[in-house]
Parts: sequence; C-alpha cells; structure tokens
Amino acid sequence: MALQIADLSKRYSTGTEALRGVSLEIEAGEFFGLLGPNGAGKSTLIHCTTGLARPTAGTIRVFGHDAVEDGSEARLAVGLAPQDVNLDWFLTAAETLDYHAGYFGMPRRERRERTKELLDVFSLTAKKDESTRTLSGGMKRRLILARALMHRPRLLILDEPTAGVDVELRLELWQYVQRINAEGTTILLTTHYLEEAEQLCDRIAFINGGQIVAEGTSHDLAAEFGVASLEDAYLELVGRNELSRARIVDVAQ
Repeated sequence: MALQIADLSKRYSTGTEALRGVSLEIEAGEFFGLLGPNGAGKSTLIHCTTGLARPTAGTIRVFGHDAVEDGSEARLAVGLAPQDVNLDWFLTAAETLDYHAGYFGMPRRERRERTKELLDVFSLTAKKDESTRTLSGGMKRRLILARALMHRPRLLILDEPTAGVDVELRLELWQYVQRINAEGTTILLTTHYLEEAEQLCDRIAFINGGQIVAEGTSHDLAAEFGVASLEDAYLELVGRNELSRARIVDVAQ
C-alpha cells in the first residue's frame, strides 16, 4: 500500500478543525484524485503526509513508514509539487534541482546526471543557468514538478499542478505524469479542473468539511450522487447543482 491514512484529525491552535477522522488508502501504482472546495482539508492532508504539519490524532503510513514516528523514511518516498510557486529566486534552474537532490542525500555525480535528465525532459535545458525569478509562469511550473521528481519518489503528490497554465502546457504535463504513473510511480492529485481528474485518475475521493464524503471511480461518484457526470456530482457536493450544464441547457431551451 502506498498511502494508508486512518482516523486522521488536525486541529490548529486557532481552534480550526481542518481534518475530522479522515481515512484513505491508495494502492501502489494508483493515480488517485482528491477533490473538494477551498478549505475542505486537501492542503492540510498533504501537509500532514509530507511532514509539514503534525496530525492531532490518527496515523499516516507511506509505504509502511509512519509519517510521524519514522518521518525521515516516509519523506524519502514522497515528492511534492506544491500549489504555490515556492522557488528560491537566488538560484538558477539547475541549482534548484541540484540543491534539492542534495537534501535527499543523492551523490554529486548522480545529482548532475539527474538534473541534466530532468532539465531535458521538461524543456528547461536552455534556461538551466538562468535565475528562477526570470522564468515564465509555465517554466516555473515545469521546474517545480522536476524538483519534486529529483530523488525518484515512489509517491508523487501534485497539488493543483496546472493552476494558471495554458492549455498546451497542461496537456504536456498530463502526458508526462501519465507516463511516470505507467512506469510505477503512485500519484496523488488535487485539482479544481474536473476534466483533469476524470482524464487522469483511477479513483477519486471527495473531501468536504475535513471529511471524506465519497470515494470511487468517476462513474461510481456520479451514480452515488444520482447524476450523469463527475462535474454534476461535484456540484451536488458543494451545493451548487443549479450550475449544472444540463440544467443550463434546459433553461436555454
């Protein structure tokens, strides 16, 4: 099992209860989607899984390693491409990848080879010596994904990876993550693009109010909510079914 989350809760010092008894299992090699409105608990779940936040209660195991008690081993297995562009503006693109690999103990020669490989894969070779500050928005997104993959993680977490990018780059990223998933990398994706989740994910979970409220394939979720599509199931989840495209078409007619 790639990721096992059991009865996970997280209460912040402000009193906000971001997660309330979340349980979730993701099989090794699976492409799994986590969907929910802003504030539903997606980012907190990711932060707990990657060691950026400490759970209040419950357990998280990453390929058998407890994310709290055995955090260093669990973290080695995870690559995170966060939603925010959190690059160091004082580093070049190549240095960004090399330094990140160093944090994970990769030998210098392996770091150089892996950096060269990923710069090529993500069409960043021509920009390798440029400051990250000067890169376009799309190039920054590419670099963040390359950085997450530097240490060859077994679980890749993509938090809104295509937010704000153009259609061409979105499709390029889709193709790449599908390829690495086919090669065995487990992927957890959060996204607000429902067609992205529908296209890429084997299974999807809906999270709302800090709880998992539904889980299954796109077809399963549509059936559970009694609607025709994943999009309509999501609109039912957030209480905005008046926005359904089918309903808009009926009104137009």
